[in-house]
Amino acid sequence: MNTIFRQAVEADVPVIMQIRLAVKENVLSNPARVTVQMCVDYLDVLGRGWVAEMDGRIVGFSYAAKEDSSIWALFVLPEYEGRGAGKRLLELAAAWLFSLGNDKVSLGTQAHTRADAFYLAQGWQRGDMLNHIEVGYTLHKRNAEAA
Repeated sequence: MNTIFRQAVEADVPVIMQIRLAVKENVLSNPARVTVQMCVDYLDVLGRGWVAEMDGRIVGFSYAAKEDSSIWALFVLPEYEGRGAGKRLLELAAAWLFSLGNDKVSLGTQAHTRADAFYLAQGWQRGDMLNHIEVGYTLHKRNAEAA
């Protein structure tokens, strides 16, 4: 299966929203918390986004936030998990944040989930609980370059 990774554009946002609502873990308790406008703003104003396309279908996306050097979102359609799209989308987002001069990138994900294990497997350092649900992760530039 041919996979293409590219920078996301505003026309991708409806599909990005569909993917965000289709996930089985890290489900939004209130889907209204993530708006179309937020997704548009993170394309250029607040950060940058990428999509993964397999055979012409967008199957995953990632967003990087400039202000706090974090991964704002990374999601892949459940039926496309395990095919490498998430790993590459994460690499693209982190590399872009490092290219801005940041020495580390952070993110939060629901503890004790497949995502929790995924970030650990990608070489990210698991940190403290951010709240009663999310655990924090960091990736330092020197560790990313060594991988």
